[in-house]
Parts: sequence; C-alpha cells; structure tokens
Amino acid sequence: MTLYTCECGKTKKLSKATIVYRDGNWVTKEAECECGLYMDSEPKEGIPTLQRTEPSLSKNGDKLWAGFKEKATGEKGINESFN
Repeated sequence: MTLYTCECGKTKKLSKATIVYRDGNWVTKEAECECGLYMDSEPKEGIPTLQRTEPSLSKNGDKLWAGFKEKATGEKGINESFN
C-alpha cells in the first residue's frame, strides 16, 4: 500500500491507483482529499503494476496481432518477389 499525504496534513493508504490528467497535472484519482486538493505520495519500494485498458487489447494479446501479417505484407507473402 502507498501512503498519500495532502498539504492540509491528512493521509490515506491506497493499494490501487488510477492516474488521470486534471487541471494540467497528473494526479491519482482515488487520492482526492476532502479539502479539494489531490494527495501526493513518495513510493519507498517496489515497481508499480500497470494495466493497459485500451479496448483493442485482450488479456491474451491475440486480438491486436491477429491480422497484422496480412495487413503489413499485403497480398504477397513476405518471401515472394515484388516482380
């Protein structure tokens, strides 16, 4: 869990965080304080786990690359001559 601290002195522990762009800054959506400001954190250890949420990606990663070879090489195969 990461400890978030606000300028007003309040703290909050979060295990998951969603980073969003608000008012010209990147902030953690779940770390909004009651005073209206966003809390900040200083991670002490570990690497965060990032989850991609684009609709084009699947959990297996197969949807993104399903037709790539055909689209990239066109009607000819990759080893065929261009003549």
